[in-house]
Amino acid sequence: MAPRLQLEKAAWRWAETVRPEEVSQEHIETAYRIWLEPCIRGVCRRNCKGNPNCLVGIGEHIWLGEIDENSFHNIDDPNCERRKKNSFVGLTNLGATCYVNTFLQVWFLNLELRQALYLCPSTCSDYMLGDGIQEEKDYEPQTICEHLQYLFALLQNSNRRYIDPSGFVKALGLDTGQQQDAQEFSKLFMSLLEDTLSKQKNPDVRNIVQQQFCGEYAYVTVCNQCGRESKLLSKFYELELNIQGHKQLTDCISEFLKEEKLEGDNRYFCENCQSKQNATRKIRLLSLPCTLNLQLMRFVFDRQTGHKKKLNTYIGFSEILDMEPYVEHKGGSYVYELSAVLIHRGVSAYSGHYIAHVKDPQSGEWYKFNDEDIEKMEGKKLQLGIEEDLAEPSKSQTRKPKCGKGTHCSRNAYMLVYRLQTQEKPNTTVQVPAFLQELVDRDNSKFEEWCIEMAEMRKQSVDKGKAKHEEVKELYQRLPAGAEPYEFVSLEWLQKWLDESTPTKPIDNHACLCSHDKLHPDKISIMKRISEYAADIFYSRYGGGPRLTVKALCKECVVERCRILRLKNQLNEDYKTVNNLLKAAVKGDGFWVGKSSLRSWRQLALEQLDEQDGDAEQSNGKMNGSTLNKDESKEERKEEEELNFNEDILCPHGELCISENERRLVSKEAWSKLQQYFPKAPEFPSYKECCSQCKDTDVLYIVSQFFVEEWRKFVRKPTRCSPVSSVGNSALLCPHGGLMFTFASMTKEDSKLIALIWPSEWQMIQKLFVVDHVIKITRIEVGDVNPSETQYISEPKLCPECREGLLCQQQRDLREYTQATIYVHKVVDNKKVMKDSAPELNVSSSETEEDKEEAKPDGEKDPDFNQSNGGTKRQKISHQNYIAYQKQVIRRSMRHRKVRGEKALLVSANQTLKELKIQIMHAFSVAPFDQNLSIDGKILSDDCATLGTLGVIPESVILLKADEPIADYAAMDDVMQVCMPEEGFKGTGLLGH
Repeated sequence: MAPRLQLEKAAWRWAETVRPEEVSQEHIETAYRIWLEPCIRGVCRRNCKGNPNCLVGIGEHIWLGEIDENSFHNIDDPNCERRKKNSFVGLTNLGATCYVNTFLQVWFLNLELRQALYLCPSTCSDYMLGDGIQEEKDYEPQTICEHLQYLFALLQNSNRRYIDPSGFVKALGLDTGQQQDAQEFSKLFMSLLEDTLSKQKNPDVRNIVQQQFCGEYAYVTVCNQCGRESKLLSKFYELELNIQGHKQLTDCISEFLKEEKLEGDNRYFCENCQSKQNATRKIRLLSLPCTLNLQLMRFVFDRQTGHKKKLNTYIGFSEILDMEPYVEHKGGSYVYELSAVLIHRGVSAYSGHYIAHVKDPQSGEWYKFNDEDIEKMEGKKLQLGIEEDLAEPSKSQTRKPKCGKGTHCSRNAYMLVYRLQTQEKPNTTVQVPAFLQELVDRDNSKFEEWCIEMAEMRKQSVDKGKAKHEEVKELYQRLPAGAEPYEFVSLEWLQKWLDESTPTKPIDNHACLCSHDKLHPDKISIMKRISEYAADIFYSRYGGGPRLTVKALCKECVVERCRILRLKNQLNEDYKTVNNLLKAAVKGDGFWVGKSSLRSWRQLALEQLDEQDGDAEQSNGKMNGSTLNKDESKEERKEEEELNFNEDILCPHGELCISENERRLVSKEAWSKLQQYFPKAPEFPSYKECCSQCKDTDVLYIVSQFFVEEWRKFVRKPTRCSPVSSVGNSALLCPHGGLMFTFASMTKEDSKLIALIWPSEWQMIQKLFVVDHVIKITRIEVGDVNPSETQYISEPKLCPECREGLLCQQQRDLREYTQATIYVHKVVDNKKVMKDSAPELNVSSSETEEDKEEAKPDGEKDPDFNQSNGGTKRQKISHQNYIAYQKQVIRRSMRHRKVRGEKALLVSANQTLKELKIQIMHAFSVAPFDQNLSIDGKILSDDCATLGTLGVIPESVILLKADEPIADYAAMDDVMQVCMPEEGFKGTGLLGH
């Protein structure tokens, strides 16, 4: 037995020998556990809720231990947001803009580009007032160049650890929640920047993009017949290298420049020969830029799926790249050194995270730029180790090739940036223009003011915490009551008083009062006994009430509990006796008892004992060794509507029901014990005949289930619900006056709409309500001798045309729904989890094992039509459980029971499969192109088709199989986002609109 239950039993042990009229003050204090010793800190590890004198483990350890000033506030040190010495400034990830941040950092560390942008004229002069900037007016860059100027100035001289690039991103019209193709972004932005700078008068500014990034190559075609060469010159800003089938960067470059044969249908038209001839074509590098961008084509189009995919193959590259063997004109300076490596972490082309490793041109040190976080590499060496460990999609890992000194291997690098080696040292004096520096200084001033404000808030929180610490330290020592006068205070209030994160509210003890406005004995486990001295301070500082002194101990409740416990002790013995008698075989005559009554007779007896003690229900379960679920018992009582013991085997005529499945024969001794607790219970000896009226009943009447439910609502809550005046059977008839339901459908799919009524109940309904139409079902036997077929005739008769129309309408409703629930089940390891493979999930949990064993096979037709009892939980007026069909099979829950790996979605019939895939993407983090959906073995593939045309109806279960697993990036620096296939940069400023 748990210690808490032991304490409760010890507190009331005296009630076994003391009569209610003999209860004294000592007994009362014992019931309230005043006698328990207070716990000692260090000995008691957690609070003893059953002991009102235990004041350990209620939150005091925070205040009694060593003082940690950081625990007095939830404000981070503002200096953590300050830029570290000799470090760079990061960029905020606005959602899915990490690909923008990586390129901004790479371009910022191109000193020539930064210097040229600083030389661009700016409209900032409009914001100047005298020699300074207007304080009340924020600077808003007007062009892309001005945005870059301001960003670069902040990256260079800001005091912040990271800055917000939202102005730049907004100017480009980018969607911050949509991850885009980083390589395409680089191309489009360079084109936009070149076009913008082309209008500048200063040639150093106007030509900076060409000087830094632009090279030239020629497409050379040679006719095999006459040897004529034709050249097509073209500029390039990056070389796009195929990596499929290659392991080294030099192999990729060689393939880019290799000779291609033009033969057969692909022959070349030679102007010299004036005919199609075999020819060769290749690319010749004519000139190379200062900054050589090499795009590794990791993201390729998959013809089978119609989407892009990522190639996670290792590519080796060196820190020094000699391009002289690849250029046409030899003798120049073509030795490049690695300056940046751009990384894509992730296995899918539509998800993942972008970071950049960039070399500082001034110090030669490598830095990793990961949005807000900047990390300096050790020993001026490039390190790619951790980035290569995070993208493996399966356990079958590809072994990383060994790399020599000065070489690296990566399966995530998608762009390599090389800088031309020069003997000259890079210009280390890139000065920020005065007008930009003033903007930066202004932003730094705002940052410093914010730091001071945060530091002051931290200081105020610390001072307040220290004052609270002294208060708690003083009062906690005086909390124990001892022999002095005492009071009771809510444990919850004491815990909130000791909780530093919430303000202390007035004391509220109302929740623990009994019906006599005193302290309820059952609530002692949530109360604490404290000294009167501490209580006076609490009430003077925080107010509240009512105050619970020694006079608040309720004698009336203790006396009543004493009476109940004495009866319960006897009940426990009788319960064991009855159980033993039920196990023995019944000899001779016995008595019929309802199975439901037998299962719950002790609970019914306890409820009778608890009529005068509304809160005793919880303690009853504990005293008898089992905890009753309060919500379940309330629900069960609501369903049974105060059904008394053994009334579950009464028919509507007050006689013994004809169904033997719902009753059991018990011995005379067992019935004698039960009758002591239920003297008014219906008594049916074993020789008692079943109700003769029920046996002869061949007619049932019909009302709508809506009428029954509305009537029940009014009976349960007459003050809240409107009374029912008429039956309204016209809703069940067609315009021709015919019935639209068959008897078979009434017991199955239409049982939610129809309720079957006994003749005696129908007579009562006719007296109490206005009946517009009488609808009844009559059973007749077909055959002269030993009839084997039963027919059911309705009055009025069934209207076949309208019945067929109703069925068609029901089918249309299944195809024209809105906001209906369907379920998507993700298939794991190719194992399809079908509902049929787990039938136990569909069985109602309320069904007992005994009921399952006695269930009849589904194949038995027409079980007792004239059965008089609708089940153990029978309503006073018509209930679906009267229907014989539902009594002969296992009751199955109409509600879909979700299983592991399954999620519910709200959908409409007119939405497309593509829109459903987007919902599934958000629910399961599986991109639409990786989703294989099926329903009842049918593959769902037409993205443009609606769910209604695909046969998806409410409560359907769709199986989802993901083609490619998405790696878990929860441990990364920011949350990886699984995005839809991008629509490119349509509608953004990168396309000139």
